Amino acid sequence: MLLRSKFTAPLKRRLLSTKSSTYSPFSFSMAKALILLADGTEEMEFTITYDTLVRAGVSCTSAFVPAHDPTKETSTFTNPPFAKGSRGINILPDSYFSPQESTPDMYDLLVIPGGAKGAKTMSSSSPIQHLVREYLQQDKFVGMICAGSLAALSSGLSKRPLTSHPSVKAQLEKHFEYLEDPVVVSGKLVTSRGPGTAFPFALTLVELLCGKEKRAEVAGPMVFPPGTFA
Repeated sequence: MLLRSKFTAPLKRRLLSTKSSTYSPFSFSMAKALILLADGTEEMEFTITYDTLVRAGVSCTSAFVPAHDPTKETSTFTNPPFAKGSRGINILPDSYFSPQESTPDMYDLLVIPGGAKGAKTMSSSSPIQHLVREYLQQDKFVGMICAGSLAALSSGLSKRPLTSHPSVKAQLEKHFEYLEDPVVVSGKLVTSRGPGTAFPFALTLVELLCGKEKRAEVAGPMVFPPGTFA
């Protein structure tokens, strides 16, 4: 199965036609999100976040983070390969990850999904660790979900509330104020637990970027059961 992270032409045209009317706290301009992925990224956490943000009018770009292999030279290709998700679903990213093209002056939100293998690749990346710190220092949002929260530890963030998938709780609870809420917002850092909390995670990001009204507008047509997180 192949998922393309850019949407079809009709949807692109519809989104473009609403740019001027999309509310955002960012001077009424369209908010921009950079969503990372790697081989082993959890597919639901990536696609639900990407899709939900697009529904809110957020301009999203996905960037493929290759696993570091010191025996291989850095690739010079401009077209990224498919990322093979944790359940074997191939996702075609929009671009290769480039630290120079991922800075907080270019985006309002950096998202690090989970999936054990993909999260390990991203959390162990020195450029990504630097970006996490830089985004927060420049008052931009950083979202981490599932094992993606390990990037908070590897980036050397100070003690603060956060959550993660239970499988990595032991690595985080000594260094942070560990909570088991579906979504934890700590300043500009937003963390969540796993595939089952991907929707509240994504909708929280929508609310922070675009406001409560936009969250309600996006959640309504999704038809969540009454009393759920929408």
